[in-house]
Amino acid sequence: MPKQKVSKIVTPNIPSALTTLDLNHEIEEGQYYSINIVENNLIKNISGDKVSFEKCVFKNVSFENVSFRNIELTDVCFEKCELINVDFSHAIIHRVMIKECKLLGIDLSASSFRNVIFDHCLTDYSSFNFSNFKQVQFKNCSLCNADFYESVFKNLTFTNCNINQANLGKTNLKEIDLSSCFFEDLTVSTQELQGCIISPEQAIAFVKALGLTVKEEDKI
Repeated sequence: MPKQKVSKIVTPNIPSALTTLDLNHEIEEGQYYSINIVENNLIKNISGDKVSFEKCVFKNVSFENVSFRNIELTDVCFEKCELINVDFSHAIIHRVMIKECKLLGIDLSASSFRNVIFDHCLTDYSSFNFSNFKQVQFKNCSLCNADFYESVFKNLTFTNCNINQANLGKTNLKEIDLSSCFFEDLTVSTQELQGCIISPEQAIAFVKALGLTVKEEDKI
């Protein structure tokens, strides 16, 4: 089996001394935050366009009815956070660690990801469509019904992920290794499948995804 080319992901560079930040207030367009920590907090009913966070940590934070379209995250860590149904579409996300977070229904469509790790995250029904990924890893994540339609993958890995019913339509899967992942049904494009790496056990699921039927031999 060919090996996928994987380059080392650059992790967030965050200083040890951080200033506590309270985000429960009106946020102006283009607001910039740096060297902050938000911990054990509920961020509710706020929105802001083109908000930037650099060298920040979010720990045990719940986001509720939050919209940060065009958000920019650089050297940021999310740990044990809930970002359910938040709107982070058109984001720029560089050197970010997202660990043990609930991202159900998060909108990250049309975003740019560079050096990003999703680790043990619940990411079902998430939207990554029309996004660009480079140096990104999903490991031990649930991505059921996630939408990656017409995205660009370069040095992206899925390790031990549940990608059942995910949408990978019109996304080039060359050198993408899905062999450690679980799925029974998957949306893919025939013309984009060449070079995708799967296990023998997954072959039947790909046949189903392509709308083919395997006819069993008649027993005599």
